[in-house]
Amino acid sequence: MSSQSSSTSTVTPTAVVCEGTTITITKPDDFHHHFRDGTKPKSILKHATKRFGRCIAMPNLKPPVTTTSAATEYYNLLTTSSPPGAKFEPLMTLYLTDNTTPEEIYKAKETGFIKACKYYPAGATTNSDFGVTSLTKTYPALKAMEEVGMLLLIHSEVSRSEVDIFDREEVFIQEVMNPLIRDFTKLQIVMEHISTDKAVEYVKNGPDNLAATITAHHLLYNRNALLVGGIKPHFYCLPILKREKHRIALLTAATSGSPKFFAGTDSAPHETAAKESSCGCAGVYTAHGAIELYAEAFDNVGKLDLLEGFLSLHGAKFYGLDVNQEKVTLVKKRWDVPAKYDFGDSDVTPLRAGETIAWSIMDD
Repeated sequence: MSSQSSSTSTVTPTAVVCEGTTITITKPDDFHHHFRDGTKPKSILKHATKRFGRCIAMPNLKPPVTTTSAATEYYNLLTTSSPPGAKFEPLMTLYLTDNTTPEEIYKAKETGFIKACKYYPAGATTNSDFGVTSLTKTYPALKAMEEVGMLLLIHSEVSRSEVDIFDREEVFIQEVMNPLIRDFTKLQIVMEHISTDKAVEYVKNGPDNLAATITAHHLLYNRNALLVGGIKPHFYCLPILKREKHRIALLTAATSGSPKFFAGTDSAPHETAAKESSCGCAGVYTAHGAIELYAEAFDNVGKLDLLEGFLSLHGAKFYGLDVNQEKVTLVKKRWDVPAKYDFGDSDVTPLRAGETIAWSIMDD
């Protein structure tokens, strides 16, 4: 690939490749994606299938996807909603609850397309009211998952109101991750969308069965983007954007080449009106430019040579999947992001709406 690379891990704010530089990588996977339901997935899949060969589909619908039959129905919706001719595979998840049974885990594993269960602490994020209230209540299901080789994906924040929103990830590590890692040494666990230096160190120094996903927006922005000069609702997400030191820690981890860190966009579309309200929804929409945004983040620190591992190789290996056979070519060429995209019968405001992204996908 035609790029320069830095021999140091120091995060610097200067891009190192010229306009027009191209890189060709294995088609990426996204190990955390929200498609919603109804007619909305068709809008989202136009963006996702262009950039990803596979996506982990989040189960926090209304009602949540708690059973194999519901996951099968959702799988069929996503496959039939994909653009004609798209080479794309949705990877399904079950919404873990206090009452998920080992029998449901065995049934899900038999499908071949349900790859994981998602652990939402009750009330932690969008549509998480049916989530887990106590870790130990999930132990029968977790033991079955460990037995059959299903992954556990975790929204790693406590949801108690007395815990400061900027501290919820660190508290979750102490209260939930420590006993979980101790009690399940063979269960493949992913801390999703980590957002703090504490989480980076925890994963980096943790056992081989522990990994993490990182979003593009957490690599590119800190909490100033959300709060300075007025509230910017389209930067509001959970986990919330943190201090600059945390962004730097995440970027250093993502560009380190460690197989413990890989892409999970947490692209989370909401109708524009629902975001721009007195109580706006949590979620940043990045499906329209996800791998281009990741390329921008890696380019900013001279680490484009490690982009393919983060986007296309590390996650597949952790999930036990073959890498995609298709390739994607990116070019350093700015493009204008529209103010809005169609979202079912409404619209969604994307990240960088009305602005530019420095990298583009080269069409065939």
